[in-house]
Amino acid sequence: MGAILFVLAATALLGSPGPGIAALIVAGRTLGFASGLRLYAGMQVGLALAAALSAAGLASLLGAAPMLRLALTVVSVAYLAWLAWSVASAPVGDGTIGEGSSASLTFVGGFVLGAANPKAYLAFVSLFGSFAVAEAGSRADALIKWGLCVLVMVAVDLAWLALGVLLGRVRLGAKGQRAMNLAMGGAILAAAGLALI
Repeated sequence: MGAILFVLAATALLGSPGPGIAALIVAGRTLGFASGLRLYAGMQVGLALAAALSAAGLASLLGAAPMLRLALTVVSVAYLAWLAWSVASAPVGDGTIGEGSSASLTFVGGFVLGAANPKAYLAFVSLFGSFAVAEAGSRADALIKWGLCVLVMVAVDLAWLALGVLLGRVRLGAKGQRAMNLAMGGAILAAAGLALI
C-alpha cells in the first residue's frame, strides 16, 4: 500500500508542469519524437542523479548551504532563459520550425536542467521524507523510492514529450507559428521565474 501511495504522489509531483516539462514539450514540438529523445535522455540522467542525492540525504545540503542552492538555481534559470529566447526567436515557415532552438535542446542541456532543477529537489525531498515503502530510514527504503521515482519520471516525461510531438503536428501559418513560439518561450520564461521564487 505504501508503494502505491508513493507512486501516486510521485506522479503528481514529478508530472506537474515545471521547467523540465516545458522544455520537453518544446523539444517534442520543434524536433519531433526521435530528436527530442536527446533532451529527454539527458534530463532523465540528471533527474536520476538528483533523486539519488536526495535519497542519500545529500539534498539536505541545499538547505544547509544556501550558496549551493543559489548556484543550482542560477544555472537552471540561465539555461531556461536561454532556451526561452531560442524558442521565442526561432524562425518560422515551412521547414524552419525548431532550427533556432534545436542547438539548446541537447542531451547536455537536458542533463543540466534535470540535475540543477530546484523543483525536482523539492519534490524528491518531500517524497523521500513523507513516505515509507520498506523499513523507514533503511537503505532498502531509499533504493526502492529511488527506483520508483525513476520509473515515474521516465513515464510522465515521455508523455509530455509525446504531447509536444502532437502539438508540432498542428499545421499553422507563419503568424500562428510565431504566436506558438512566443507562447512556448513565455511558458519557459515563466517556469524560470517560478524557479527563482
